[in-house]
Amino acid sequence: MDPVRNPFAPGAGQRPPELAGRERELDAFDVVLERVARGRPERSLMLTGLRGVGKTVLLGELRSMAIRRRWGAGKVEARPDAELRRPLSAALHRAVRDLAVRHRAPDRVDEVLAVLKAFALKSNKPDAKMRDRWQPGIDVPPAQGRADSGDIEIDLVELFTEVAELATDVGSGVALLIDEIQDLSPEDVSALCAACHELSQSGAPLVVVGAGLPHVPAVLSASKSYSERLFRYTRIDRLSREDADRAVLAPIEREDAEIAPHALDALHTASGGYPYFIQAYGKAAWDAAPTNPITEEDVRVAAPEAEAELAVGFFGSRYERATPAEREYLRAMAELTQGKDESAVTSDIAVYLGRKPSSLSPARDSLMKKGLVYSAERGHIAFTVPHFGNYLLTRAD
Repeated sequence: MDPVRNPFAPGAGQRPPELAGRERELDAFDVVLERVARGRPERSLMLTGLRGVGKTVLLGELRSMAIRRRWGAGKVEARPDAELRRPLSAALHRAVRDLAVRHRAPDRVDEVLAVLKAFALKSNKPDAKMRDRWQPGIDVPPAQGRADSGDIEIDLVELFTEVAELATDVGSGVALLIDEIQDLSPEDVSALCAACHELSQSGAPLVVVGAGLPHVPAVLSASKSYSERLFRYTRIDRLSREDADRAVLAPIEREDAEIAPHALDALHTASGGYPYFIQAYGKAAWDAAPTNPITEEDVRVAAPEAEAELAVGFFGSRYERATPAEREYLRAMAELTQGKDESAVTSDIAVYLGRKPSSLSPARDSLMKKGLVYSAERGHIAFTVPHFGNYLLTRAD
Protein backbone atom coordinates (compact mmCIF):
# COMPACT_ATOMS: atom_id res chain seq x y z
CA MET A 1 0.00 0.00 0.00
CA ASP A 2 1.00 3.65 -0.37
CA PRO A 3 4.11 4.14 1.82
CA VAL A 4 3.43 7.88 2.01
CA ARG A 5 0.21 7.13 3.89
CA ASN A 6 1.87 4.63 6.23
CA PRO A 7 0.16 5.26 9.59
CA PHE A 8 2.94 3.45 11.48
CA ALA A 9 5.68 5.77 10.29
CA PRO A 10 7.17 7.90 13.10
CA GLY A 11 4.91 10.84 13.82
CA ALA A 12 2.02 9.50 11.78
CA GLY A 13 -1.53 9.45 13.05
CA GLN A 14 -3.28 11.36 15.78
CA ARG A 15 -2.26 8.99 18.57
CA PRO A 16 0.89 6.83 18.27
CA PRO A 17 0.50 3.08 18.93
CA GLU A 18 2.54 3.46 22.11
CA LEU A 19 -0.40 5.18 23.81
CA ALA A 20 -2.97 2.50 23.10
CA GLY A 21 -3.97 0.84 26.35
CA ARG A 22 -2.61 3.65 28.54
CA GLU A 23 -5.98 5.10 29.50
CA ARG A 24 -5.51 4.07 33.14
CA GLU A 25 -2.28 6.06 33.42
CA LEU A 26 -3.76 9.08 31.64
CA ASP A 27 -6.85 9.06 33.85
CA ALA A 28 -4.71 8.74 36.99
CA PHE A 29 -2.61 11.74 35.99
CA ASP A 30 -5.75 13.74 35.28
CA VAL A 31 -6.83 13.05 38.88
CA VAL A 32 -3.40 14.18 40.13
CA LEU A 33 -3.69 17.46 38.24
CA GLU A 34 -7.18 18.04 39.60
CA ARG A 35 -6.23 17.26 43.20
CA VAL A 36 -3.15 19.49 43.12
CA ALA A 37 -5.15 22.30 41.51
CA ARG A 38 -7.54 22.15 44.46
CA GLY A 39 -4.72 22.39 46.96
CA ARG A 40 -4.90 18.78 48.09
CA PRO A 41 -1.75 16.75 48.78
CA GLU A 42 -0.68 14.33 46.07
CA ARG A 43 2.40 12.24 45.44
CA SER A 44 4.64 12.70 42.43
CA LEU A 45 4.71 9.89 39.86
CA MET A 46 7.27 7.37 38.64
CA LEU A 47 6.69 5.35 35.47
CA THR A 48 8.90 2.27 35.23
CA GLY A 49 9.32 -0.38 32.58
CA LEU A 50 11.54 -1.95 29.96
CA ARG A 51 12.65 -0.10 26.87
CA GLY A 52 10.15 -0.17 24.02
CA VAL A 53 6.98 -0.01 26.12
CA GLY A 54 6.29 3.64 25.30
CA LYS A 55 7.33 5.42 28.51
CA THR A 56 8.79 8.42 26.68
CA VAL A 57 5.72 8.88 24.48
CA LEU A 58 3.47 8.56 27.53
CA LEU A 59 5.58 11.15 29.33
CA GLY A 60 5.08 13.50 26.40
CA GLU A 61 1.32 13.03 26.55
CA LEU A 62 1.29 13.75 30.28
CA ARG A 63 3.15 16.98 29.57
CA SER A 64 0.53 17.89 26.97
CA MET A 65 -2.23 17.21 29.50
CA ALA A 66 -0.61 19.60 31.96
CA ILE A 67 -0.28 22.30 29.30
CA ARG A 68 -3.92 21.89 28.29
CA ARG A 69 -4.81 22.64 31.92
CA ARG A 70 -2.70 25.80 31.61
CA TRP A 71 0.03 24.48 33.87
CA GLY A 72 3.67 25.33 33.42
CA ALA A 73 5.49 22.27 32.13
CA GLY A 74 9.08 21.36 31.35
CA LYS A 75 10.78 18.12 30.32
CA VAL A 76 14.29 16.83 31.06
CA GLU A 77 16.14 13.81 29.71
CA ALA A 78 18.72 12.68 32.23
CA ARG A 79 22.08 11.56 30.88
CA PRO A 80 24.81 9.48 32.51
CA ASP A 81 27.69 11.50 33.96
CA ALA A 82 25.82 14.79 33.35
CA GLU A 83 24.66 17.03 36.18
CA LEU A 84 20.95 17.77 36.50
CA ARG A 85 21.32 21.47 37.24
CA ARG A 86 21.69 22.74 33.66
CA PRO A 87 18.93 20.78 31.86
CA LEU A 88 16.61 21.27 34.83
CA SER A 89 17.15 25.02 34.60
CA ALA A 90 16.12 24.99 30.94
CA ALA A 91 13.01 22.90 31.69
CA LEU A 92 11.86 25.15 34.52
CA HIS A 93 12.58 28.24 32.46
CA ARG A 94 10.07 26.89 29.95
CA ALA A 95 7.56 26.25 32.72
CA VAL A 96 7.97 29.75 34.15
CA ARG A 97 7.42 31.24 30.69
CA ASP A 98 4.18 29.25 30.45
CA LEU A 99 3.02 30.82 33.72
CA ALA A 100 4.33 34.32 33.02
CA VAL A 101 1.82 35.03 30.24
CA ARG A 102 -0.98 34.86 32.84
CA HIS A 103 0.77 36.60 35.72
CA ARG A 104 -0.24 40.21 36.42
CA ALA A 105 2.98 41.20 38.19
CA PRO A 106 5.99 41.14 35.84
CA ASP A 107 8.29 42.05 38.72
CA ARG A 108 7.28 38.88 40.57
CA VAL A 109 8.05 36.79 37.48
CA ASP A 110 11.45 38.47 37.23
CA GLU A 111 12.14 37.61 40.88
CA VAL A 112 11.58 33.93 40.16
CA LEU A 113 13.65 34.11 36.98
CA ALA A 114 16.46 35.70 39.01
CA VAL A 115 16.44 32.75 41.41
CA LEU A 116 16.34 30.36 38.47
CA LYS A 117 19.33 32.09 36.88
CA ALA A 118 21.28 31.95 40.14
CA PHE A 119 20.55 28.22 40.34
CA ALA A 120 21.58 27.69 36.71
CA LEU A 121 24.85 29.59 36.94
CA LYS A 122 26.07 27.22 39.66
CA SER A 123 26.50 24.62 36.91
CA ASN A 124 29.67 26.52 35.92
CA LYS A 125 32.85 25.40 37.60
CA PRO A 126 34.41 28.08 39.83
CA ASP A 127 37.70 27.98 37.89
CA ALA A 128 36.08 28.00 34.42
CA LYS A 129 37.33 30.66 32.03
CA MET A 130 34.89 33.34 30.95
CA ARG A 131 34.56 31.96 27.42
CA ASP A 132 33.71 28.53 28.82
CA ARG A 133 31.07 29.72 31.27
CA TRP A 134 27.52 28.82 30.31
CA GLN A 135 24.83 31.50 30.27
CA PRO A 136 21.22 30.33 30.68
CA GLY A 137 19.63 32.99 28.47
CA ILE A 138 17.55 34.59 31.24
CA ASP A 139 17.43 38.38 30.85
CA VAL A 140 17.52 39.38 34.52
CA PRO A 141 20.42 39.62 37.00
CA PRO A 142 20.87 36.52 39.17
CA ALA A 143 19.47 36.59 42.68
CA GLN A 144 21.78 36.61 45.66
CA GLY A 145 21.38 34.18 48.56
CA ARG A 146 18.62 32.06 47.02
CA ALA A 147 19.20 28.70 45.28
CA ASP A 148 22.87 29.62 44.79
CA SER A 149 24.64 27.82 47.64
CA GLY A 150 26.20 25.27 45.31
CA ASP A 151 24.63 22.45 47.32
CA ILE A 152 22.16 20.92 44.86
CA GLU A 153 19.89 19.62 47.63
CA ILE A 154 19.50 23.02 49.29
CA ASP A 155 19.26 24.88 46.00
CA LEU A 156 16.67 22.58 44.44
CA VAL A 157 14.33 22.87 47.42
CA GLU A 158 14.55 26.67 47.25
CA LEU A 159 14.07 26.76 43.47
CA PHE A 160 11.06 24.40 43.50
CA THR A 161 9.49 26.52 46.25
CA GLU A 162 9.88 29.73 44.23
CA VAL A 163 8.47 28.22 41.04
CA ALA A 164 5.56 26.58 42.88
CA GLU A 165 4.66 29.89 44.54
CA LEU A 166 4.57 31.57 41.13
CA ALA A 167 2.15 28.88 39.94
CA THR A 168 0.01 29.47 43.03
CA ASP A 169 -0.23 33.16 42.11
CA VAL A 170 -2.08 32.27 38.90
CA GLY A 171 -4.10 29.40 40.36
CA SER A 172 -2.12 26.83 38.45
CA GLY A 173 0.66 24.29 38.91
CA VAL A 174 3.94 23.06 37.47
CA ALA A 175 4.73 19.65 36.02
CA LEU A 176 8.39 18.66 35.75
CA LEU A 177 8.91 15.54 33.64
CA ILE A 178 12.22 13.65 33.84
CA ASP A 179 12.97 10.84 31.40
CA GLU A 180 15.67 8.18 31.96
CA ILE A 181 15.66 9.08 35.63
CA GLN A 182 17.88 6.12 36.55
CA ASP A 183 20.76 8.00 34.86
CA LEU A 184 20.79 10.79 37.45
CA SER A 185 23.79 10.90 39.76
CA PRO A 186 23.27 9.80 43.38
CA GLU A 187 23.61 13.45 44.48
CA ASP A 188 20.92 14.60 42.05
CA VAL A 189 18.59 11.75 43.03
CA SER A 190 19.00 12.67 46.69
CA ALA A 191 18.28 16.33 45.93
CA LEU A 192 15.21 15.47 43.88
CA CYS A 193 13.80 13.31 46.66
CA ALA A 194 14.47 16.01 49.25
CA ALA A 195 12.75 18.64 47.11
CA CYS A 196 9.72 16.40 46.51
CA HIS A 197 9.54 15.71 50.24
CA GLU A 198 9.52 19.44 50.98
CA LEU A 199 6.79 20.01 48.40
CA SER A 200 4.66 17.23 49.84
CA GLN A 201 4.92 18.80 53.29
CA SER A 202 3.87 22.25 52.09
CA GLY A 203 1.27 21.14 49.53
CA ALA A 204 2.97 23.24 46.84
CA PRO A 205 1.52 22.77 43.33
CA LEU A 206 4.59 21.22 41.69
CA VAL A 207 4.51 17.62 40.50
CA VAL A 208 7.50 15.59 39.35
CA VAL A 209 6.82 12.81 36.85
CA GLY A 210 9.77 10.51 36.26
CA ALA A 211 10.19 7.66 33.79
CA GLY A 212 12.87 5.02 33.81
CA LEU A 213 13.90 1.39 33.91
CA PRO A 214 12.39 -1.20 36.28
CA HIS A 215 15.02 -0.68 38.97
CA VAL A 216 14.16 3.01 39.48
CA PRO A 217 12.40 2.31 42.84
CA ALA A 218 15.61 0.72 44.12
CA VAL A 219 17.67 3.71 42.90
CA LEU A 220 15.41 6.15 44.74
CA SER A 221 15.16 4.13 47.96
CA ALA A 222 18.94 3.75 48.06
CA SER A 223 19.15 7.54 48.10
CA LYS A 224 16.40 8.37 50.58
CA SER A 225 14.66 5.76 52.72
CA TYR A 226 11.43 7.74 52.63
CA SER A 227 11.29 7.86 48.80
CA GLU A 228 8.71 5.07 48.64
CA ARG A 229 6.25 7.43 50.36
CA LEU A 230 6.98 10.31 47.98
CA PHE A 231 6.09 8.69 44.68
CA ARG A 232 3.27 6.72 43.16
CA TYR A 233 4.96 3.96 41.14
CA THR A 234 3.30 2.73 37.96
CA ARG A 235 4.70 -0.20 35.99
CA ILE A 236 4.37 0.26 32.22
CA ASP A 237 4.38 -3.11 30.49
CA ARG A 238 3.58 -4.68 27.14
CA LEU A 239 0.03 -4.24 25.91
CA SER A 240 -2.73 -6.77 26.44
CA ARG A 241 -3.85 -8.61 23.32
CA GLU A 242 -6.94 -6.41 23.08
CA ASP A 243 -4.96 -3.19 23.36
CA ALA A 244 -2.23 -4.46 21.02
CA ASP A 245 -4.87 -5.22 18.39
CA ARG A 246 -6.34 -1.76 18.86
CA ALA A 247 -2.88 -0.24 18.40
CA VAL A 248 -2.77 -1.92 14.99
CA LEU A 249 -6.38 -1.48 13.93
CA ALA A 250 -6.87 2.18 14.86
CA PRO A 251 -4.20 3.68 12.58
CA ILE A 252 -5.08 1.31 9.73
CA GLU A 253 -8.76 2.17 9.94
CA ARG A 254 -7.95 5.88 9.94
CA GLU A 255 -6.54 5.30 6.47
CA ASP A 256 -9.73 3.46 5.40
CA ALA A 257 -7.78 0.22 5.12
CA GLU A 258 -8.15 -3.24 6.68
CA ILE A 259 -6.09 -6.10 8.05
CA ALA A 260 -7.08 -9.76 7.97
CA PRO A 261 -7.61 -11.53 11.34
CA HIS A 262 -4.75 -14.01 10.74
CA ALA A 263 -2.46 -11.09 9.86
CA LEU A 264 -3.39 -9.49 13.18
CA ASP A 265 -2.45 -12.74 14.93
CA ALA A 266 0.89 -12.82 13.12
CA LEU A 267 1.67 -9.23 14.06
CA HIS A 268 0.96 -9.92 17.71
CA THR A 269 3.17 -13.00 17.71
CA ALA A 270 6.03 -11.04 16.13
CA SER A 271 5.72 -7.96 18.36
CA GLY A 272 4.96 -9.67 21.65
CA GLY A 273 2.65 -6.76 22.44
CA TYR A 274 5.51 -4.28 22.88
CA PRO A 275 4.49 -0.90 21.39
CA TYR A 276 7.86 -0.19 19.75
CA PHE A 277 7.76 -3.55 17.98
CA ILE A 278 4.11 -3.11 17.03
CA GLN A 279 5.08 0.07 15.22
CA ALA A 280 8.11 -1.54 13.52
CA TYR A 281 6.26 -4.64 12.27
CA GLY A 282 3.13 -2.65 11.42
CA LYS A 283 5.12 -0.18 9.31
CA ALA A 284 6.88 -2.99 7.43
CA ALA A 285 3.63 -4.92 6.84
CA TRP A 286 1.92 -1.82 5.45
CA ASP A 287 4.79 -1.18 3.03
CA ALA A 288 4.87 -4.84 1.96
CA ALA A 289 1.13 -5.15 1.29
CA PRO A 290 0.41 -4.68 -2.45
CA THR A 291 -3.34 -4.38 -1.92
CA ASN A 292 -5.95 -3.92 0.79
CA PRO A 293 -6.39 -5.74 3.19
CA ILE A 294 -3.04 -6.58 4.79
CA THR A 295 -2.72 -10.38 4.83
CA GLU A 296 -0.82 -12.90 6.91
CA GLU A 297 1.49 -13.39 3.93
CA ASP A 298 2.23 -9.64 3.89
CA VAL A 299 3.28 -9.86 7.54
CA ARG A 300 5.49 -12.88 6.81
CA VAL A 301 7.18 -11.15 3.88
CA ALA A 302 7.64 -7.94 5.89
CA ALA A 303 9.07 -9.55 9.01
CA PRO A 304 12.72 -9.70 7.81
CA GLU A 305 12.60 -5.99 6.93
CA ALA A 306 11.27 -5.10 10.38
CA GLU A 307 13.81 -7.37 12.08
CA ALA A 308 16.67 -5.86 10.06
CA GLU A 309 15.60 -2.36 11.09
CA LEU A 310 15.32 -3.37 14.74
CA ALA A 311 18.69 -5.12 14.59
CA VAL A 312 20.37 -1.87 13.59
CA GLY A 313 18.40 0.84 15.33
CA PHE A 314 17.05 -0.84 18.45
CA PHE A 315 19.29 -3.79 19.33
CA GLY A 316 22.50 -3.11 17.45
CA SER A 317 22.96 0.46 18.63
CA ARG A 318 22.94 -0.79 22.20
CA TYR A 319 25.09 -3.87 21.59
CA GLU A 320 27.78 -1.74 19.95
CA ARG A 321 28.17 0.23 23.19
CA ALA A 322 29.33 -2.88 25.04
CA THR A 323 32.99 -3.85 25.42
CA PRO A 324 34.17 -7.38 24.52
CA ALA A 325 33.99 -8.42 28.20
CA GLU A 326 30.49 -6.97 28.50
CA ARG A 327 29.37 -8.73 25.30
CA GLU A 328 30.59 -12.01 26.75
CA TYR A 329 28.44 -11.37 29.81
CA LEU A 330 25.41 -10.48 27.66
CA ARG A 331 25.78 -13.61 25.56
CA ALA A 332 25.98 -15.75 28.69
CA MET A 333 22.72 -14.20 29.89
CA ALA A 334 21.11 -14.97 26.54
CA GLU A 335 22.29 -18.59 26.58
CA LEU A 336 21.11 -19.20 30.14
CA THR A 337 17.65 -17.69 29.49
CA GLN A 338 17.45 -19.37 26.06
CA GLY A 339 16.66 -15.98 24.54
CA LYS A 340 13.54 -15.47 26.64
CA ASP A 341 12.63 -12.25 28.43
CA GLU A 342 13.58 -13.66 31.82
CA SER A 343 16.22 -12.89 34.44
CA ALA A 344 19.41 -14.90 34.83
CA VAL A 345 21.03 -15.86 38.14
CA THR A 346 24.37 -14.06 38.47
CA SER A 347 26.07 -17.07 40.07
CA ASP A 348 24.94 -19.22 37.11
CA ILE A 349 26.55 -16.74 34.72
CA ALA A 350 29.85 -17.11 36.57
CA VAL A 351 29.63 -20.91 36.38
CA TYR A 352 28.72 -20.77 32.68
CA LEU A 353 31.75 -18.59 31.92
CA GLY A 354 34.04 -20.52 34.27
CA ARG A 355 34.87 -17.39 36.22
CA LYS A 356 34.69 -16.18 39.80
CA PRO A 357 31.61 -14.04 40.45
CA SER A 358 33.76 -11.17 41.74
CA SER A 359 35.70 -11.03 38.47
CA LEU A 360 32.47 -10.39 36.55
CA SER A 361 31.31 -7.53 38.76
CA PRO A 362 33.01 -4.79 36.68
CA ALA A 363 31.31 -5.95 33.46
CA ARG A 364 27.93 -6.30 35.17
CA ASP A 365 28.16 -2.91 36.86
CA SER A 366 29.20 -1.22 33.62
CA LEU A 367 26.29 -2.82 31.74
CA MET A 368 23.93 -1.56 34.41
CA LYS A 369 25.37 1.93 34.13
CA LYS A 370 24.91 1.81 30.35
CA GLY A 371 21.28 0.80 30.84
CA LEU A 372 21.60 -2.56 29.08
CA VAL A 373 20.75 -4.71 32.10
CA TYR A 374 19.14 -4.22 35.49
CA SER A 375 18.96 -6.16 38.71
CA ALA A 376 15.48 -7.66 38.82
CA GLU A 377 16.13 -8.85 42.38
CA ARG A 378 19.17 -9.67 44.47
CA GLY A 379 21.32 -12.22 42.67
CA HIS A 380 19.41 -11.85 39.39
CA ILE A 381 20.07 -9.81 36.25
CA ALA A 382 17.84 -9.12 33.24
CA PHE A 383 17.94 -7.28 29.93
CA THR A 384 16.35 -3.84 29.83
CA VAL A 385 15.48 -4.40 26.16
CA PRO A 386 12.71 -6.91 25.27
CA HIS A 387 13.79 -9.72 22.90
CA PHE A 388 17.45 -8.75 23.35
CA GLY A 389 18.42 -12.28 24.35
CA ASN A 390 16.86 -13.68 21.19
CA TYR A 391 18.68 -11.05 19.15
CA LEU A 392 22.02 -12.12 20.65
CA LEU A 393 21.36 -15.81 19.96
CA THR A 394 20.56 -15.12 16.32
CA ARG A 395 23.33 -12.59 15.77
CA ALA A 396 26.14 -13.80 13.53
CA ASP A 397 29.45 -12.16 14.49
